[in-house]
Amino acid sequence: MPGQVTRPLLRFLARTPVHTFVLMPIVVAACELIWRGGTLAFDPWGVPLLVLGYAQYRLVGQFRSQHGGGGPGVDVPPTRLVTEGPFRFTRNPMYLGHLVFMLGLAVTFRSYVALALLGLRAIWFHRRVMADEARLIERFGAEYTDYMRQVRRWVPGLG
Repeated sequence: MPGQVTRPLLRFLARTPVHTFVLMPIVVAACELIWRGGTLAFDPWGVPLLVLGYAQYRLVGQFRSQHGGGGPGVDVPPTRLVTEGPFRFTRNPMYLGHLVFMLGLAVTFRSYVALALLGLRAIWFHRRVMADEARLIERFGAEYTDYMRQVRRWVPGLG
């Protein structure tokens, strides 16, 4: 019985959105409470970044599923390459939503811990993107390599 509960829970906890939108805020809040002796700094200027990042992740994910098929995440890849909507501006708008959220976490709690996690997570996402791109080239061939030449990996104009 414990194994029947543990496996689904571990699969759930291993999901990237759970890391970003659930576990990392808990870790940041706990670290900041310890660091600041039981109080949290709160800067409301970070809240719009939290909302924007999460909304971007969710809405772009729905857009991708509606226009490209497949499922959420990389486990069920799209059946069609999506190059319209938010994908006209960046090849990775969902991952970018994660990073915007994490920036919001750093600003909201004035947290160096969250800032460090943002840096580590940006590196992790970049490495993941490199693997995703290899899979997408294999799946869509020249159509994807043409798209890569036209649309930046992360932020328009920055690369």
